[in-house]
Amino acid sequence: MIFNHSFMYTMTLSDFTNFSFFLLIYVFISKSSSNTTAVQGEISQNPHLHFYQVIYAATVVVIVVLSIVKSIIYTYFTLKASCKFHDMLFKKIIDSPMSFFDTTPTGRLLNTGDCQWCHFSKDQDEVETVLPLVMDSFLQCSLLVASTVVVISVIFPAMLVVGVIMAAFLAFTVFVFQRSIRHMKNLENISRSPWFSLTTSTLHGLSTIHAYSRRDSLIEQFNILTDINSKYLFMFNAGTRAFAFCLELMAATTTLFVALFVVLSSNDLISPSLKGLAISYSLQLTGMLQYVARLSIEVEARFDSAKRLQEYVTDCKSEAPRHVKETQIPQDWPSSGGITFVDYKMRYRENSPIVLNGIDFHIQPGEKLGIVGRTGSGKSSLGVALFRLVEPAAGTILIDGVDIMSIGLQDLRSKLSVIPQDPVLFVGTVRYNLDPFNKYTDEEIWAALEKSYMKDSISKLEGKLEAHVMENGENFSVGQRQLICMARALLRNSKVCWTL
Repeated sequence: MIFNHSFMYTMTLSDFTNFSFFLLIYVFISKSSSNTTAVQGEISQNPHLHFYQVIYAATVVVIVVLSIVKSIIYTYFTLKASCKFHDMLFKKIIDSPMSFFDTTPTGRLLNTGDCQWCHFSKDQDEVETVLPLVMDSFLQCSLLVASTVVVISVIFPAMLVVGVIMAAFLAFTVFVFQRSIRHMKNLENISRSPWFSLTTSTLHGLSTIHAYSRRDSLIEQFNILTDINSKYLFMFNAGTRAFAFCLELMAATTTLFVALFVVLSSNDLISPSLKGLAISYSLQLTGMLQYVARLSIEVEARFDSAKRLQEYVTDCKSEAPRHVKETQIPQDWPSSGGITFVDYKMRYRENSPIVLNGIDFHIQPGEKLGIVGRTGSGKSSLGVALFRLVEPAAGTILIDGVDIMSIGLQDLRSKLSVIPQDPVLFVGTVRYNLDPFNKYTDEEIWAALEKSYMKDSISKLEGKLEAHVMENGENFSVGQRQLICMARALLRNSKVCWTL
């Protein structure tokens, strides 16, 4: 990114230097023509040469300083904006309810997909790395094109009529191509989501795929999705090239009119130096106008990512608040751990059937209770209800007489412990997985490991509590991961512990 910025600023500096050079040549010729003491054709003999050299050097120095200042300011604000977007977006995703993750495939989170809640990685990458570069190039080149048109129009006022006609043609061309190119880009983005989802699901289920010999069918499906994505990408590139051809035609027409004005106008009316300046700028306009128009469409397409992120931040629903100031709970709550379900009803998502219907029971403090039942009977749903991963449709849950719906999620979940059915370990150390907030001493951690029969295994590791834990705890067996999760629950010493 830094290299691209530097290259871009170098190109801008060169363009401004060329402009100052042509301006200096014009001033030089004008003053030389009025000075009879100068030798014709010898620049070194001009009496004002030192003055021109100082002006040119000062102009270059000012351009360099302004370019550096502009690049620093622009980079600072764009980086700050992208970081703010990322922080707000990350907080929204972390605070999203479990229904969001149940209904959103991983591929949509990794890519710009076909729903409004699927723009985390790809759109964020557009805002951070692509949009600042494209937008800066567009602004710079737009100013150069505008200055070129102004210079040509000042030299040849009749070019204003041609400029109006060319502007109307440009507006019509942009209107025709803009929607189609943007639609092709949107289709290309949408077609990438199933491709990502298939890739991630295939990687997660490699053992099952090999066991059932489904490799060929998945490869064929992958090729089909790749072809669909490539088709839309080719259509997008074809549309941009057709648009570029129309712009080249318009720029060539502008150059033709400028050349005609140069040839047909008298030297007495317009000096040869101004004619040379106009024709040189019209030649630059040929490629620059095409580039600016193409960048305008690309900037608009890239800004869709920022627009979707803003919609995500403003419209995404979050869980209940972490803390409720109006509700005061005792410091040692829960003191005993009694749990009461009162006519509790729950559904996982809106417009879905009730999975817990009118549950009423009471668990005594210190009581160990086992819940049995067939698959789908609602055993895990009771744990989901207790931790408020899903809000109730009706009824309430009381823990030591306190309604858990009236307190914040942080106040509730920090007092409960869970031993998940699928053990979860994070990348880090053994200590970090047991005590991520550094609340307990080494003696307390070793005591919890001893109770879970993992003390001997951890003691044999290099680094012991500082031993490295790989992603998903792959350097431990499934049983060891389960015991570490048990030690984590024992270390918290909660009055309420739920085991799935």
